[in-house]
Amino acid sequence: MKKIMRKSNKNSVLRRRAGYMVGTSLLAAGMQVPAAGALKPEQVYEGGAEAYANWIEFSAGGLVTDGNKAQAEQRTRLKSGAFGGIEDLHYQTEVAKKTTLKIDGHGIYDNHDYKLGLGVEKEGLGFIRFSFENFRVYDSGNGGYSPADGVAFPHAGDALALDRGKISVEAGYNKEGKPKVTFKYTHSYRNGDKSSTLWGVPPDPLAATLRLYPGILSLDEKSDAFQLDVAHRIKKTDVGLGVRFETGEMNDAHKLSSFLAQKITDRQGVSYDMENIHGFTETWLKENLFLSTGFMAANVDNTFTGSRVYGDDFDVVYSPAYAYTPNYYGYYDLNGSAHQHEYVVNVNLMSLPTKSFTITPSLRVQKEDWDTHSSETGIDLGGNSMSPDYSNHGGRDSLEVRERLEARYTGFTNWVLSASADWTEGQGSLDEYGGLYQPLLGGPDGPAPVQFRTDDSRFFQKYALVTRWYPVKTVAVDVGGYYKNNQYDYNHTLDNTPNDLSTGNAYPAFLVYQGFQTWDGNSRLTLHPFSGVTLVSRYEYQLSTISTRPDAQSQLGEVDASRMHSHILGQNVSWTPLNWLCLQAGANYVISETETPASAATQAILNSQNNYWTVNFNAGIVLDDKTDLNLGYYYYRAADGQNAVVSANGLPLGSDTQEHSATATLTRRISKNLRLNVKYAFTHYEDFAAAGNYNFNAHVIFTSLQYRF
Repeated sequence: MKKIMRKSNKNSVLRRRAGYMVGTSLLAAGMQVPAAGALKPEQVYEGGAEAYANWIEFSAGGLVTDGNKAQAEQRTRLKSGAFGGIEDLHYQTEVAKKTTLKIDGHGIYDNHDYKLGLGVEKEGLGFIRFSFENFRVYDSGNGGYSPADGVAFPHAGDALALDRGKISVEAGYNKEGKPKVTFKYTHSYRNGDKSSTLWGVPPDPLAATLRLYPGILSLDEKSDAFQLDVAHRIKKTDVGLGVRFETGEMNDAHKLSSFLAQKITDRQGVSYDMENIHGFTETWLKENLFLSTGFMAANVDNTFTGSRVYGDDFDVVYSPAYAYTPNYYGYYDLNGSAHQHEYVVNVNLMSLPTKSFTITPSLRVQKEDWDTHSSETGIDLGGNSMSPDYSNHGGRDSLEVRERLEARYTGFTNWVLSASADWTEGQGSLDEYGGLYQPLLGGPDGPAPVQFRTDDSRFFQKYALVTRWYPVKTVAVDVGGYYKNNQYDYNHTLDNTPNDLSTGNAYPAFLVYQGFQTWDGNSRLTLHPFSGVTLVSRYEYQLSTISTRPDAQSQLGEVDASRMHSHILGQNVSWTPLNWLCLQAGANYVISETETPASAATQAILNSQNNYWTVNFNAGIVLDDKTDLNLGYYYYRAADGQNAVVSANGLPLGSDTQEHSATATLTRRISKNLRLNVKYAFTHYEDFAAAGNYNFNAHVIFTSLQYRF
């Protein structure tokens, strides 16, 4: 009898915990979970009625790779080897009457993943907070693959690493009935390397045709921002006013290798100051009429420097005695400045004519203008400095007005209808004078410095419609779509370059019209045919075209420069067949192709394919009243490689990869405030487009111990 009672009690716990798992799935599907006196989520999480407000979780793990280590580190977002530290920390306590201290953070050694937050808040008076955050992202840095030669150009060793982070101090005063004042200082930074989409030319014999050698962007950027905001309620209106000052420096370099074993360093340095004033108002004009307004005025001043130097290594000083002399289009001593002024005004009005109908018109006006000046010393084909120095200057002004109208109607039983329309009208002008002037070679900008002025006008429009229908309580149908059309017209009032293609150089005033048009339709069907079963099916179709019309002197007509059509199909299912088992599965299939006129003229450039499909599966299993097991699987396949056709004519593009990923996580509640996690993950990645040169296997082992108090 006692044995039967113990079994009954165990099943009761299992039902409660499995019921929480089912409830989570139903909440995600938008259904109401029946209230049956079940434990709260935090109580179920701990396996008891007593929940703890504070916790600390220690973790340790490691990544073991086989194959292309850099690719594995990018995919897993982890560095090879061991890592560990404090996975999660939260502590809060009352240090004085109505005064709370909060500490949050984590720190994972050797992943450069750190976060710390300290805050003290006194109810009804104010707060002060300090935070620090640093995280690292990895990039494989791999180059291309030449199928004709069977040569790959991977990045050697560990993946490229880029650290991002910020430090901030914030204080606020929010006493009831008084103006609310907030001050915040933020120091942000970005430091490290990432791969570039511009590759270098490998050594001969590939130099004449392909760019395959990895390119690296070396980044060193930082900024400091000070912001003060004041908000107050005056009668029925909330008013806010703020000021922000930001200063920053960027010292970046693009590094790539070229033919004849040259190293090219294209360095760009920028320092800037920005002042910004902003404000807002919010008020209920009537019971059913709400008005909000906002404005912003900003001024940006920056100076920049740069150089493009060839040498036998990166970051070398320019020398005309460098052995390999093709320093074509190199330069040094670039100096310049830019100034920008920007003004923005927003007005939004929300009206509720009836309880079931909401309409919101809005207006946004943006005005900006900027001017730039620069000069540099150019280098000719023989590696010699050109004299005099080149100088350039340009300017831009723009005025843009955007109108938006949104409406929502719920007056029909079991229906929700919403629609929106956007219109944007803009006009402006662009001036440029200068450019490389190399009379012996012609230069990229023609036989003389460029001189042009272009007046432009823009008209954007977008219309969207979304409907949701609940025919019965177990079915939900969503149907929506939008149409978008952006048009640009250019009137070149000054242009000293010919547009009849007689010289082969029509830069810059060549195009007179561009249009970007998109049709999109999507639908989703949500079904609950049985208790514990949820099915979600979705389909989306998108057609996008880019139309281009050149100057009439070119004797070329308007053409669809690009045409992309996509089909996206998805199916997901959640099922709880037993009170201790929850299953979820999904599949997505994407058919996408981009067509260009170039593919009809040469096999060196084919239509771009972006077709792929994914499968995912997850199982949650309650092993006993203290132990859970979660199993997951993910599969990805894209077979869009163009090696067989393009290899003899140009650079092969298109992804041809396959990935299998599997995970297993075991959670054990050792006591009411102690929990153990053990996780194993495996990823197998194959890159067929690179003949397996970037394949890898990755194993991640992870464990954590959480103590709540």
